[in-house]
Amino acid sequence: MDFETLVQTRKSVRGFTSEPASRAVIEEIIEVAKRAPSSMNTQPWHIHALTGEPLEEVRRRNMEEMIAGAKPKRDIISHGEYQGVHRGRQVDIAKKLFAVMGIARDDKPMRQDWVLRGFRQFDAPVSLVLTYDKILDPGAVCHFDLGALCYGIVLAAWDRGLGSVINGQGIMRSDIVRKVANIPEDEVIMTCVAMGYPDDSFPANAVRSDREANSDFVRYVGFAD
Repeated sequence: MDFETLVQTRKSVRGFTSEPASRAVIEEIIEVAKRAPSSMNTQPWHIHALTGEPLEEVRRRNMEEMIAGAKPKRDIISHGEYQGVHRGRQVDIAKKLFAVMGIARDDKPMRQDWVLRGFRQFDAPVSLVLTYDKILDPGAVCHFDLGALCYGIVLAAWDRGLGSVINGQGIMRSDIVRKVANIPEDEVIMTCVAMGYPDDSFPANAVRSDREANSDFVRYVGFAD
């Protein structure tokens, strides 16, 4: 699949089969993704690949804490709730997802269940936890590098038949993830990528988010035409 087609067809997957990707396939994906651009070739990233019982423990404890009303405890600073145009785009995709999943606006149990799916990483059989070296904080530049790595992982996975969703809810309790996965204290947990083979019968997997027209966010300066 050529790159343009890969980018155009890739979408977030929120329903997975139970079949995990093999370690060999994960290794292959990472081998491709690690060629992502890196500032000054610093390669500040680390990847902790979880599956099986460790992932189930993270999933269970993360969900239990959030149900109990525990506050998020992420390593990175959160922007808080979205407002304005950003909130509008968030609501738009939520409406699409709830519509195909048959979740009514006043159906609080189903809405909560959807939120909890995020905390348990959409039941994906593999989770790649992305971290960077803490010594690089404050980390705007290395955050950019991890974003490039993350998107490389997503595209390489899609090219091999694996779906994924970049999932901040999965590391909402970073302390739990760190303990279960034995992640060193000198690494900052940034996000995770839930990954697995897509369940084509899951309605939300057919949803694609809208994108703004180029004219709404692109300025051309100095071009003759």
